Amino acid sequence: MYWPSLTNQFQSLAKSIIGGSQRLAILEAGLIGLISGIAAFFLRTGAGWLGSWRVQGSAHFSAWLFLPILGVVGGLLSGFLVERIAPEAAGSGIPQVKAALGGIKTSLDLRVAVVKLISTMITMASGFTLGRQGPTVQIGAALAAWVSRWVPTSPNYRKQLIACGAAAGLAAGFNAPIAGVLFVVEDLLHDISGLTLGPAIIASFTGAVVSRLLGNKAMGLPPTIDIPPEALYQQWLIEPLEIPFYILVGVLSGVFGVLFSRGIITFQKFNRHTLKLGLPLSMAVAGLICGMVIAVLPETFRDNAGLREYILKGNILWTTTALAFVVQFSLTTMAAGSGAPGGLFAPSLILGAALGNTIGLWEEATIALQPHTTFAFAGMGAFFCAVSRTPVTAVVIVFEITTDFNLVLPLMICSVVSYLVAEKIEKDSLYDRLLALNGIELETDQNPDRVALNMLHARDVMQRQVETLEDKLSLEQVRSAFSQSHHRGFPVVNQGKLVGIISQTDMARINQQDISEQTPLHKLMTPQPVTIYPDAPLSEVLYLLGRQKLSRLPVVEGRHLVGIITRSDIIRGELGYISGSHQVGHHATPSYVVYQTRGPMVGNGRLLVALNNPATAPALLHIAAAIAAERHYELECLTIITIARHLSPSETPVIITKHRRLLRGAERIAKSWQVPIHTQIRVAHDVSGAILETVQERNIDLTLMGWQGERSATNRVFGTVVDTIIRQVPGEVVLVKWGKDVNPIFSDPSDQRSLQFPVWRRWLVPLRTGGPPPAAMSILPGLARLSLRPDIRLLTVVKNALSEAEMAKLDRLVQDLQGPINGEVVATAVCARSVVDVLLDIANHDYCDVIVLGASGESMLQQAIKGNIPEAIARGCPCTVILVRPALMN
Repeated sequence: MYWPSLTNQFQSLAKSIIGGSQRLAILEAGLIGLISGIAAFFLRTGAGWLGSWRVQGSAHFSAWLFLPILGVVGGLLSGFLVERIAPEAAGSGIPQVKAALGGIKTSLDLRVAVVKLISTMITMASGFTLGRQGPTVQIGAALAAWVSRWVPTSPNYRKQLIACGAAAGLAAGFNAPIAGVLFVVEDLLHDISGLTLGPAIIASFTGAVVSRLLGNKAMGLPPTIDIPPEALYQQWLIEPLEIPFYILVGVLSGVFGVLFSRGIITFQKFNRHTLKLGLPLSMAVAGLICGMVIAVLPETFRDNAGLREYILKGNILWTTTALAFVVQFSLTTMAAGSGAPGGLFAPSLILGAALGNTIGLWEEATIALQPHTTFAFAGMGAFFCAVSRTPVTAVVIVFEITTDFNLVLPLMICSVVSYLVAEKIEKDSLYDRLLALNGIELETDQNPDRVALNMLHARDVMQRQVETLEDKLSLEQVRSAFSQSHHRGFPVVNQGKLVGIISQTDMARINQQDISEQTPLHKLMTPQPVTIYPDAPLSEVLYLLGRQKLSRLPVVEGRHLVGIITRSDIIRGELGYISGSHQVGHHATPSYVVYQTRGPMVGNGRLLVALNNPATAPALLHIAAAIAAERHYELECLTIITIARHLSPSETPVIITKHRRLLRGAERIAKSWQVPIHTQIRVAHDVSGAILETVQERNIDLTLMGWQGERSATNRVFGTVVDTIIRQVPGEVVLVKWGKDVNPIFSDPSDQRSLQFPVWRRWLVPLRTGGPPPAAMSILPGLARLSLRPDIRLLTVVKNALSEAEMAKLDRLVQDLQGPINGEVVATAVCARSVVDVLLDIANHDYCDVIVLGASGESMLQQAIKGNIPEAIARGCPCTVILVRPALMN
């Protein structure tokens, strides 16, 4: 049940080779960009070569016969290929990618990519007035989906890779890497939170670079359109007289862009419901009409790829540009309406260039402030925007094609006007309407369930207190653990690191075999269990639970077990999120990490020490290091810079010199104790909020803080910060209230440990009768390392004499402590009514250095509110008092 599949083993091997999930994402993004760039190069090369052959053939043979026949044959061949092998490859491909990213089940794989590439080359070579850039988006997305199947992962991460492939495809098609990323965000996802920008940028730039390098080397192609300098925009600022012409370009682009979209939808409906010819015959008819029309036009119209540059470069008459607009508009709507595989990006740019050039020629004839080609470039962006409804992408894509920053302002005016006009006439873009025509309605408002699965992470709902079994336990002890617990399985650990898992299914298998009761657990468990990281979204957790048919998943950081998550935890977290009872993060503005260092993650757990007072920080660090060394924990040192509520933590400049000096001292102390250490400085509005964020983000097992022994408000027990930490931190909490005799020698980390704490010799540890040992006992072995030969006195205050069973229990506690502690341990019972009075009397009479207090049955806050031991002793005793609150159980 828990054996990982071969693909999971490959994933683990890949991660171990390249150093973690972040580097794996970078590697995958680079690979997707590489293959998308190569695919775009083959499409451009193949379409260009076949297109050149078509133009040459029309010159050698009778054009009115050759072009229509080629259109029919090419339409039949391409349509048959798509219909029989990959129907998903029909059309531009953008709607299919948009559906896949919207959560609709759509086929995207190597089959679709190959068929799309070949059929698009045939379609373009047959004379269809369609482009290749739209298909490169689908090809890139399909190749990315294919790559994602090599290492099976969650649907959310697969969506990320498909978005990377789409960005790389568009970037490779236009040699426009920035536009590739923007188009994915602006049109395909409509939400930047749905895309991890780092991998998308890497894939996009890789695809553009690969396509450009291969294209330049193989064909001598220029990276951008080669436009004479005199044809480009000549000034930074726009003259007032120019603005009406740019507005007119935007208005006409918006109107004709909507008509263009409606024409494509009308032709598709006509083909489906009236002609009902099927894809091959519909394409054959469209190819026949395209061939016949182009055959009677000037030879310039036979090269679709060169028509745009012809409009942009030459001294062309307005009648020619108007004719180009009418012909491209009519033939493209018919070709796209037939379902032919081909893009609409290039035709949109040609239509925009023709429309803008016509307005530009009129501007030249009237006021002559700018060359007509300036309006042609502005028209390209405006018409592209009207069709795709992506104003930012429209501006950037034309800018990347021309590399002329002076065109940005005219582009912005025309694109924004075009967008507003198109939105006023028709709210949905062409791609949304094509999806609706196929019965696919993408959700505009996110489903709360889906939002919860993406917003919540494993750390938000996991159970942090996990019952585990050591791998050295015998089968007999494992049976006993199962009999005493309701759990169906246990994670198996070795020094805090997850090494396996044992389930009821495993136990049933073991019962059928002849296995000795003394067999160690590490020979019976399922090794290498499927795990999840704390920052994994719930959608990924749910995917793994379903794919692996598991009931629970261990949550690990490195190999350190930090929690466990079940289906019930996911449902509870999702319902809490929808109802508003589950809070993700803090209501206040999150803190900002302004500085951090990271040590090796080799510990069994992690101890957080919050530093504030430089005078007591060294002593607090020695306490933290002693506990960490005993438990084999890592040390996490935190300092917090507080700022006013009206300021933003991430935007407020701060001086961190003093804090870095404090953390460098912490690193020296940790080194002397041979404890791995991580450090960070946070800028925050609230100290307690920053600590809680750190506890959650860094999966802290024990939090250590200093306490001055003073209330910050009358309604607080320990103080505002300490009360919040005690109530909300799920792991253990240790508070240190310094006595009057804190020796300055504590601040010298260069001394040997045996000389650093000469005054901490006498320890007093109060116990209660009955119940489990208090939490103080768990950290006592670590604290005892602070003394050369500690003298530890366990004190029990009772109203009557102890029973024999209670005396035996005290003797066992003494024996258990005597082993790890290099000192004297004694137990004493005192009959009295007031626990506080007895402890204070003994502490003063015997000159105790430290009192270690722990709460076991009730929370420390409840004890203090009722006037019980911890808070009263901490205030009334002159010696150092250490308060221990155990981990909170879920």
